[in-house]
Amino acid sequence: MGADREGGARRRPVRAGAYAACGAVLLAGCASMPDSGDLRGVESTPRQDTQVRVFAMPPSEGAQPQQIVDGFLEALTSDDPHYETARKYLTARAAKKWQPETSTTVLASAPDTTPDPGPREDSDYFSFMLSGTKVAAVDRQQAYAPARGNYSQMVYLVREEKTKQWRIDGLPPGVVMGRSDFQRNYMSVDKYYFASNTAPGTVVQQPAAVADPVYVRRHVDPMTQMVRSLLNGPTVWLKSVVRSSFPTGTALKKGVDSLTPDDQNKLTVPLNEKAARVGLSKCREMAAQILFTLQDLTPAVGEVELKSGDAQLCTLTEDSADTVAARGEVKRAEYLYFVDGEKRLVRMAADSSDKQPEPVPGALGEVDAELRSVAVSRDENRAAAVSADGKSLYVGSMVSGASLGEPVLHSAGGSVAERLTTPSWDSQGDLWVADQNPANSGLFMLEDGAGEPIVVNMPELDGRIESVRVASDGVRIALVVDKDGKQSLLIGRIERSGKVGESQAVSVVGLHSAAPELEEVTAMSWAGDSRLVVVGREEGGVQQMRYAQVDGATPEGSAPAALTGVKEIAASEDQRLPLVAYSEDGIVRLPTGAQWQKVITEGSAPVYPG
Repeated sequence: MGADREGGARRRPVRAGAYAACGAVLLAGCASMPDSGDLRGVESTPRQDTQVRVFAMPPSEGAQPQQIVDGFLEALTSDDPHYETARKYLTARAAKKWQPETSTTVLASAPDTTPDPGPREDSDYFSFMLSGTKVAAVDRQQAYAPARGNYSQMVYLVREEKTKQWRIDGLPPGVVMGRSDFQRNYMSVDKYYFASNTAPGTVVQQPAAVADPVYVRRHVDPMTQMVRSLLNGPTVWLKSVVRSSFPTGTALKKGVDSLTPDDQNKLTVPLNEKAARVGLSKCREMAAQILFTLQDLTPAVGEVELKSGDAQLCTLTEDSADTVAARGEVKRAEYLYFVDGEKRLVRMAADSSDKQPEPVPGALGEVDAELRSVAVSRDENRAAAVSADGKSLYVGSMVSGASLGEPVLHSAGGSVAERLTTPSWDSQGDLWVADQNPANSGLFMLEDGAGEPIVVNMPELDGRIESVRVASDGVRIALVVDKDGKQSLLIGRIERSGKVGESQAVSVVGLHSAAPELEEVTAMSWAGDSRLVVVGREEGGVQQMRYAQVDGATPEGSAPAALTGVKEIAASEDQRLPLVAYSEDGIVRLPTGAQWQKVITEGSAPVYPG
């Protein structure tokens, strides 16, 4: 979801294309017409252009069991909004019970169909085994999760007594299809809620918008699908740390089946009576949720009007949405930071390599700083730095004359590789770092970058943390975890508890892999609202750089241009800023639409604020 670094406004590329249909393709069973030679069967619909809608044919008169099963599976991959054609392959009883929206199972290729050898040819009953290798699953909430293992389900057919036609009478729940068909039919879109996971007593000026990626059918009115999904609430994984400004039970007004913006790019959203009494402030937050969600889908919506009954609740334009809530980085980073050849913290303009790097003001920019890695607060007023030996963590102001003071955290690890990781700041100004010391390993948080470090509770952690990056929303954290010599990229949910004025308890839970195919992750950084850039290697493969979704899916679009010998990577959730890496060539950057360019030979540990 997202190609190389984008210029211009802070929104992702439009992945839906023109989601209105530009044509239709009728598919009869599973046949493919080659340029020459005989007709031959295929196991999966060839990938179509995203602007072409695909429909399947209903069962033909006298179709045999194999044709019925093949036709039904093909119908599952079509753009039929309510699977009406697929239901024609079922008996009335099965059609009534079947609920395709419960789940979508994604296999490596289209499911194999193996007939049961038991029944005789003149029998009125027949069965097939559907089988394959699982790749992923999409649940009722449209949340994606990688999956492994074998898929094996039975499909039962009967010859109907009245019509003498074969129909499916028993089938597995949900929908099943191969990966190529899934990629053609579905796309990932972020819906947005607000972070409720703030420190006790914190006064937040603007709520932080949190991306919640879901998969919707690409050509089945995705705009209305996304609004309905937003109103239904956050996915289970995110629910405990976000809130929605829509009152409980809010839905589209009865009878509203489709939403379409007018010729002024204004989308009117009629809601039911549950939203009738919301105040203006809450209504503007509701409209911001819709605008953020639809900006991820299409640029065709520049204003949202919310109504309940005949009454207008509020309107909000795209330009005003950022004053209601913060999506991604609150402000564009002014500088890129890194450690130069003299082991001090330096900076240069974030969007240009024309100027030479300069030492930051204060003690961290002095020649005797002796630094190994750094993290700069999101307001760019402070920095946290790990000493060259990895033992000590310092926090200092980046103003002229500022002193460094005593370390805020110390590691007693036996070697540099067993000491402190690169730190990371969250949106509340709290500082996160991991200690790799085998005798005292763990994740620590320092409130406002000072005071007694809080040991973060991680009940699901299995391994040693090697890298830490907190998302700008402050409720998600990315970790590289080593176990038995393999490094995995995991995403966790930050949960806080405690009363105002008391020390808070902090936990990271819900750990899951964001790059399950990689067995050696060497570097990573957030590169969007729900996307990371990752440097790693598959089993038996070579080092590569790619984008990864927080839910473990592979985003659409191309990977960054290849770069060898990458040791560290820096990206911003503001996708207008270029990727920056520390490689065998020193500090290099990747401007939009260009190749990697050398910034400086003597330097390491590049970071944007965060």
